[in-house]
Amino acid sequence: MGAFIIEGGHPLHGTITPQGAKNEVLEVLCATLLTPEEVTIHNVPDILDVNNLIQLFAEMGVQTTCLGGGSWRFCARSVNMDYLSSQEFLRKCSSLRGSVMLLGALLGRFGKAMISKPGGDKIGRRRLDTHFLGIQKLGAEFIYDEEKQAYTISGANLKGAYILLDEASVTGTANVIMAAVMAPGQTTLYNAACEPYLQQLCRMLNSMGAHIEGLGSNLLKIRGVSRLHGTTHHVLPDMIEIGSFIGMAAMTGSELTIKNVSFSNLGIIPATFARMGIRMELRGDDLFIPAQEHYEISSFIDGTILTLADAPWPGLTPDLLSVLLVVATQAKGSVLIHQKMFESRLFFVDKLIDMGANIILCDPHRAVVIGHDRAVQLRGGRMSSPDIRAGIALLIAALSAKGMSRIDNIEQIDRGYEHIEDRLRALGAKITRV
Repeated sequence: MGAFIIEGGHPLHGTITPQGAKNEVLEVLCATLLTPEEVTIHNVPDILDVNNLIQLFAEMGVQTTCLGGGSWRFCARSVNMDYLSSQEFLRKCSSLRGSVMLLGALLGRFGKAMISKPGGDKIGRRRLDTHFLGIQKLGAEFIYDEEKQAYTISGANLKGAYILLDEASVTGTANVIMAAVMAPGQTTLYNAACEPYLQQLCRMLNSMGAHIEGLGSNLLKIRGVSRLHGTTHHVLPDMIEIGSFIGMAAMTGSELTIKNVSFSNLGIIPATFARMGIRMELRGDDLFIPAQEHYEISSFIDGTILTLADAPWPGLTPDLLSVLLVVATQAKGSVLIHQKMFESRLFFVDKLIDMGANIILCDPHRAVVIGHDRAVQLRGGRMSSPDIRAGIALLIAALSAKGMSRIDNIEQIDRGYEHIEDRLRALGAKITRV
């Protein structure tokens, strides 16, 4: 198990380029299974979750070729379907959350799939009902094998259908889309998630010959085709990493330039940090964050305390609430953080309280942060990363803190952030991996 040793209190300075979007890559990688032809994907981040999925592809018989510079070529001409029922495959799926999207792709092309309950962050209940109910509407049948603790799915005769999703699940929407693109007839998918990364998935599928209408809305219409062909796709920059760097600049009082942010795809994120009092300037497609000694949280128009809550796109992504919570600890003013989707994601705040943060954890979903306005500097400490997003939030806190900090279980951070210590050292951070 690795750890980061951080000497806090050093301002950062310079330019940093965000990696390719983790959540988009996991979707579009799975979509390469829908065609026997070659698919090239650019801007693939070198992170643990993505590398594990690529390794799983290779073991499935997919030809995987690293072209260098974050570009990969995939060819799923000969997929070993027998391997998909092996204990080794099921074991690897159980440790990788992104493996759940293999379901839609395998079912869409081969008419069958087998998958175990996927792993990933321990952030609370992450049900699969939306995936299963949507795909069942297309005509698939699910059988649970209690001994293997895995699902066998058969769908040799999928047909287009009207589907009203019970929640706007991102991965659930991706699975239904991939299962439907080659199902005869028309599929109408309502209450679909509409994040930019899902729009990217649909654009890639359309470039492969699919017919998907309604991109960017929660109502998609998919006309099934008989075959998809190869394509080339470029992944968007990771909006969560961009938000993390904005928060990092604010907490450490640093001047940073974040390159090539694809600002039009950031949605409400810049405005949310602006409500925290953080100044930023758009220069072309780069985001410049000036050094700020103080930043003040806005209140609502009627004077009540600001509440930041996660919501389906175009609402605020839940993946940034941990970062916003940490940023609030050194702001002037108070904010209520309401994490609606996951009931375990706020449990890392006890580590921040130990560092000197003024936080009231109201319940598993809500925390009130009373900012210090830099009157009290956080102090270094020893902590462990419980999940990807809490891990980067603790790292931001440690970079701003007085003294030395140690963060254990950094494999969680590695799952979502590419070579983070090297990139931060280039900005002046005092951070070492041990």
